[in-house]
Amino acid sequence: MGKGIILYQSKYGATKKYAEWLKEATQFDCIETKSADIKKVQEYDVIILGGGVYASGIAGLSFLKKNIQNLKDKKIAVFCVGASPYDEDALAEGYKHNFKEALQGLPCFYCRGAWNEDAMSFTDRTLCKMLKKAVAKQDPSTYEPWQKALMSAVGQNCDWTDRKYIAPILEYIKE
Repeated sequence: MGKGIILYQSKYGATKKYAEWLKEATQFDCIETKSADIKKVQEYDVIILGGGVYASGIAGLSFLKKNIQNLKDKKIAVFCVGASPYDEDALAEGYKHNFKEALQGLPCFYCRGAWNEDAMSFTDRTLCKMLKKAVAKQDPSTYEPWQKALMSAVGQNCDWTDRKYIAPILEYIKE
């Protein structure tokens, strides 16, 4: 497996939980992306980056975009964490949006996160309420998986984190 590091950016804790589970399973070092120094990251053979999905972007992915030229000989994996259930089409769209140019071809894994409006920032809570209002105008029989998840989670606290989601990441880094 080699010497590895897990970089993560977590806004509400689900991504951090997955990063810690990966650390337990691999004994890799683990650090928040905002504290990462590329010179130190280059010392590792395996780099796992995790971030929450916000407005179809992946938090922390900018670190890889900025430094990918310095990491060409490394084994890199990305995992993203979202409140929606896994949806292959949505993941493919997200991949097209986020993994362009030098990031193209990197593997991206999906881990389901959590939903807690009480913990959300005012801005995030407001955006979610606006999104809910827009979705509520649609016929529920036409909802996409993320829309169903949004409408069923609103007003409650949900935690879908599960260690099973890290299994494919662990398999990939062992190859």
